[in-house]
Amino acid sequence: MSMRFLFAVLLLFSLRAEAQYPNRPIRLIVPFPPAGATDIVGRIVAQKLGERLGQPVVVENRPGGGGSLGSDLAAKSQADGYTILIATSSTHSIGPVLQKLPYDPIRDFAPITHVANVPNVLVVGPKLPVKDLKDLVALAKAQPGKLNYASSGIGTIVHLNGELFKMIAKVDIVHVPYKGTQLSIPDLASGNVAMLVDSLASAMPNIRSGNARPIALNAPKRSALLPEVPTFAEAGMPEFDLYTWFGMFAPAGTPREIVARLQRDVVAGLQAPDLLERFDAVGAEPVGSTPEQFVERIRSDAAKWGEVIKTANVKAQ
Repeated sequence: MSMRFLFAVLLLFSLRAEAQYPNRPIRLIVPFPPAGATDIVGRIVAQKLGERLGQPVVVENRPGGGGSLGSDLAAKSQADGYTILIATSSTHSIGPVLQKLPYDPIRDFAPITHVANVPNVLVVGPKLPVKDLKDLVALAKAQPGKLNYASSGIGTIVHLNGELFKMIAKVDIVHVPYKGTQLSIPDLASGNVAMLVDSLASAMPNIRSGNARPIALNAPKRSALLPEVPTFAEAGMPEFDLYTWFGMFAPAGTPREIVARLQRDVVAGLQAPDLLERFDAVGAEPVGSTPEQFVERIRSDAAKWGEVIKTANVKAQ
């Protein structure tokens, strides 16, 4: 069999696979618990993607290991386009720098697109006696080792946001990891936890309910959702300038035609007025990129967060 004939046969099968895809529901793995930022963004995108593909995109929450368990499950799934992953800076730019994971963020995935960015917001418990960022830093310095901050697990972006805050403010506050940021909210509301640097998407319901009080926003400008809350730069901490990205992946080896189809439909969906309205409601900023552009963002953020991990001496457990 000649190489030319073999190539033609493979091309025919690839085109046939794309033409038939999808013919059944698609599973979207969210490697964090329900109601967190990844879940919120993932469900919004899943609905719009399902409309464009003509098949349901079913969200499956598989939390654990700071997002690594669900990400590893996706990486090891059949590479046929029927299992995809929505992941974050935590799983693909931070986790692999922090520790040895069962997956490689580049080698074991076919990146689809950079879906969105979501600013982070520093919130404190409603009982904490501070009114702004200056007050919070002063209180932490007056009580070294007494205040604490919550995270969604060791090595997650929420954890490193807390470490970045400690480094910039030069304060001693204690890390309290949870299995998801929403699981920390009762302790934040009761005063057992002082603060949390969460994504705006998952923080907004808790801000609206009064269980969390916003102090500063990590974004280039104020959010329409919290117009009275200053940015970190406005509050005197311009160095706090890293925020959370969300992106979509398929397992490595997924046919390029299927990856291209998913990329086109996700990016087109990100321009839909109803999706933009839902993103606005949670503070998410749509991006949409080529796979190549997305890989560059993953690597760039890995380098930046690697410096935070090294300076703060963060160790995986």
